[in-house]
Amino acid sequence: MPRHNSHRVGLSRRTLLRTAAGLTVAGAAAGSAAVIGSGPRAGAAAVPAARTFSHPGLMNAYGELNRAKVKVAAGADPWLSGWQRLTANPYAQSTWTPRPVATVVRGGTGQNYVQLYRDIHAAYQNGLRWKIAGSREHGDRARDILNAWSASLTSVTGNADRFLAAGIYGWQFANAAELVRDYPGFELARFQNMLKTAFLPLNQQFLAGHNDACITNYWANWDLCTLASIMAIGIFCDDAALYDQAVTYLKTGDGNGAFAKAIPFVYDDFEGHSLAQWQESGRDQGHTMMGMGQLGAICEMAWNQGDDLYGYDDNRFMKAAQYVARYNLGQDVPFTKYSWGTGQNCAHREHTVISDVARGQARPVWDQLHFHYARRRRLSVPYITAIAEKGRAEGGGGDYGPNSGGFDQLGFGTLLYAK
Repeated sequence: MPRHNSHRVGLSRRTLLRTAAGLTVAGAAAGSAAVIGSGPRAGAAAVPAARTFSHPGLMNAYGELNRAKVKVAAGADPWLSGWQRLTANPYAQSTWTPRPVATVVRGGTGQNYVQLYRDIHAAYQNGLRWKIAGSREHGDRARDILNAWSASLTSVTGNADRFLAAGIYGWQFANAAELVRDYPGFELARFQNMLKTAFLPLNQQFLAGHNDACITNYWANWDLCTLASIMAIGIFCDDAALYDQAVTYLKTGDGNGAFAKAIPFVYDDFEGHSLAQWQESGRDQGHTMMGMGQLGAICEMAWNQGDDLYGYDDNRFMKAAQYVARYNLGQDVPFTKYSWGTGQNCAHREHTVISDVARGQARPVWDQLHFHYARRRRLSVPYITAIAEKGRAEGGGGDYGPNSGGFDQLGFGTLLYAK
């Protein structure tokens, strides 16, 4: 029988950092997060020191970027193969011309969000080329794309999909800008303001009310991209309350993005392996693998700030990734009936079998997970490793089709995370 909804805390990344480098990460522990707008409790014995964020400190920290720089310069694989995928990508060229708008629309009439995600990926990829090869023309291009958008964008709108846009493109935008936050001429304060006025309000609105629907109506990815945006904006803007809000929700929230809801069933011993069922497994495999990318982004950003969400609740995410990888490699996995409520009245729905729709779809989500669990942590993750090897060297936006799904992840995991 599967078990579900347990809460054993994983190894503290912050403790590892303190031990290895004598680094003190100030502030409350990840599990005791601040709530936006709240002050210290009456009678509290002490007020914790303000958290200090590391920069660059979203998905690409200094160590990973420097390793890629050194390895590419030495012509070493697999970094070189990953670098070649980046430099061949049309979005990674210094000739890219941005197309900023004042209002981004996703869903309904007048959609124009394609312009946004294309420019985000162009900025990110040019930023990577600046960080890894030091090519000024690419640094200039990344800066100019981001400055053009922060000078233009005031709102994100559309039907319910506006919440997806605010989530996915909020965290991706912050990650692209983090690469050039200290670059000459980058309008840091203006970009921070854009994130907090055009993206964050929708993030907060969705997390608080789920578009006035039943709390379980929206799939895990809706919560996860929203949480990734809140976390990324918190780090980029040095706002500890936002960061802590995201971490707290992941651990104790009511929506499908919380660990216990996104990963509802754990199988501690299935043919000798620990696996865990993903919330969208009965829906289709494309969105299931999207979930690996969304939660993977969250875990990496938290790791770079000293918090180990990868290992939270006895490696719950690792077990889910093993499950998803195994099934998408063509092997069988267990499946427990999953029931939920939809709409405003929580009408009953259920999945009784795992979906084979989009089974085996390629997405650039696996090398990050492989190199974390198998190399950083020295854990045995045979299915994650096998599917990562199958997709190596990973590309990024523009390499996985022209539609929005091909831009749900920033990618280039081989270049950035190989160890």
